[in-house]
Amino acid sequence: MPPDTYSDQLELEPEHAAALFGDRVHLARRYTEDLGRRGEELGLIGPLELPRLWSRHIVNCALVAPLLRPGRVGDIGSGAGLPGLVLAIARPDVHLVLIEPMERRVDWLQFEAAELGLTNVSVVRARAEDAQLGSPLDQVTARAVTALTKLIPASVQLLRHGGEMIFMKGARVDDEVAAAQPVIRKHHLVAVEVVVLGGGVTPELTRVFRATVD
Repeated sequence: MPPDTYSDQLELEPEHAAALFGDRVHLARRYTEDLGRRGEELGLIGPLELPRLWSRHIVNCALVAPLLRPGRVGDIGSGAGLPGLVLAIARPDVHLVLIEPMERRVDWLQFEAAELGLTNVSVVRARAEDAQLGSPLDQVTARAVTALTKLIPASVQLLRHGGEMIFMKGARVDDEVAAAQPVIRKHHLVAVEVVVLGGGVTPELTRVFRATVD
């Protein structure tokens, strides 16, 4: 994309971004600029995302950061790094394991993590079902990957006992939860809830399916 076209279309940084990222907001700005400049070319974002890149994607992901606990958190189907790289920027006390099967996206994740100096990131090329991580994760997240009926079985084997799922979902999350009840029971998930984040902060609410492996 020509530089003038890119800069004209990229959404301006919203005021609440600084509060979400604190003294690491400069890294969020660099990541957003890099993704805006190269994302469409690499097939990471669609052609209509630049005017809403901050609000729909960056801020949307950053709202999840307070739900993370210090430890190892996997991001299934990390793709462009949403939410994995955003969470790594917002929470330097958490190690993010970015799990992504596509080589082109893995290359981007590794390159961008190095460019931003994110020492709390590792990238694993694999599907969640096949990932060999050495030790269980404390939490796992995902955004716009697949339905809960498939996502829960794929991710439960990655978590330790007492580990937590934090899946970013759309407006129909309650329907997904209802459809996934047999899977939720089969895998002994407890403390199941839907958390809505961002009210009064951003027009793009973040809906999170949250559950613990008993």
